Amino acid sequence: MAMEGGSLGGRMMGAALLSVDTFEAVEHDRNATVQAATVVMIVAACEAIGAAERGLGGAVAAAVAALIAWVAWAGITYLIGDKVFGGTATWGELLRTLGFAQAPGVLYLLAIVPLLGWPIPFFVSLWIVVAGFIAIRQALDIGNAKTFLTMLVGGVVYGVLHAIF
Repeated sequence: MAMEGGSLGGRMMGAALLSVDTFEAVEHDRNATVQAATVVMIVAACEAIGAAERGLGGAVAAAVAALIAWVAWAGITYLIGDKVFGGTATWGELLRTLGFAQAPGVLYLLAIVPLLGWPIPFFVSLWIVVAGFIAIRQALDIGNAKTFLTMLVGGVVYGVLHAIF
């Protein structure tokens, strides 16, 4: 059941609940790219607040890094999933679905709660990986094995690029 209704909040909820219908709707709605960027920025802000010791400069750096990482990950995933594994997505479709896949990241805010500080980022990150899997699979219209390989190869490429730059 899709919970997106076209609204940012509804789509974020649908993505967080791992709704395939939400990811399909976002994939096909070219106007949802700004919404996806908004999700990335909201999650970056929540992560920065959750790790408050970074200060304002750290929060701004985290927001900029989040946008760059989102664009880079969508591009890498597009090239590998589409060109290597035969997916059918555009870069924009991956940009939108992967942006919304970060929706569970609003829970990074809970990391400021005593005793929840270390497990929250771990579990939220796993949740985002699962949402990312669904986002990639739906955008590329490929099976689970090719989606896993796209994520694996893409993760290696992203890691190497991150280490270099």
